[in-house]
Amino acid sequence: MPSDINPGLLPLVRKLETVFRLTPEEQKALTHLPVHFRELPADQDIVRVGDRPSQCCLLLEGFVHRYEDVGDGRRQIVSFHIAGDIPDLLSLHLPVMDHNVGTLARSKVGFVSHQSLRALIANHPRIGDACWRDTLIDAAVFRQWMVGMGRRDAHARIAHLFCELFVRMRTVGLAEGNSIQVPLTQGTIADALGLSQVHVNRVVQALRSDGLITWRARVLTIDDWPTLQKVGEFDPTYLHVVDEAA
Repeated sequence: MPSDINPGLLPLVRKLETVFRLTPEEQKALTHLPVHFRELPADQDIVRVGDRPSQCCLLLEGFVHRYEDVGDGRRQIVSFHIAGDIPDLLSLHLPVMDHNVGTLARSKVGFVSHQSLRALIANHPRIGDACWRDTLIDAAVFRQWMVGMGRRDAHARIAHLFCELFVRMRTVGLAEGNSIQVPLTQGTIADALGLSQVHVNRVVQALRSDGLITWRARVLTIDDWPTLQKVGEFDPTYLHVVDEAA
């Protein structure tokens, strides 16, 4: 890692490095993007359906979700995002937002203009390749969620989600041992996995009783990884971490 870089953008470098090997020059270029930093409270939308953004949002700290309103105050969460992610990168090529992006916890974000991103990619084409690969991995995650919603029972869906979040957060250095901090409620999980909150509560209690997880004060601890992985039918191949996919 070069020494003359902006530490504020290190989460972006760490994330892209998990899916694409960057040169020191490319790392430096990423951290010299002109970025406007903001602290956002929990439950605040960053972009909404119908918006025409002129900038992308880099998540540097916190937790963000993509979701759609489905009527009667209900929502369907379609993805969760952690530090280093660019949840609205698609707005670089799709001019109108077709879903919402909002915070689930207090978050630090950086806004970078589309113009600056396009200039960066023009000057460093491999960074464009890294962003493209990251977008393809997002699509792979969507496919797994679709399989879960359509074919896995509630125990497998929730176990799979816990496994996915743990691997993603561990890969970018956000795990402490076998624990991660996740600002999820049982209602949030229900909205993501197409379950009722009551059903989520029953499954989480069962996973606890079986000794697979501990979950308190927003800290999720994986107590029995092999069994949780088996229950969730979890194979991390779809996350395409470079050390595993090279």
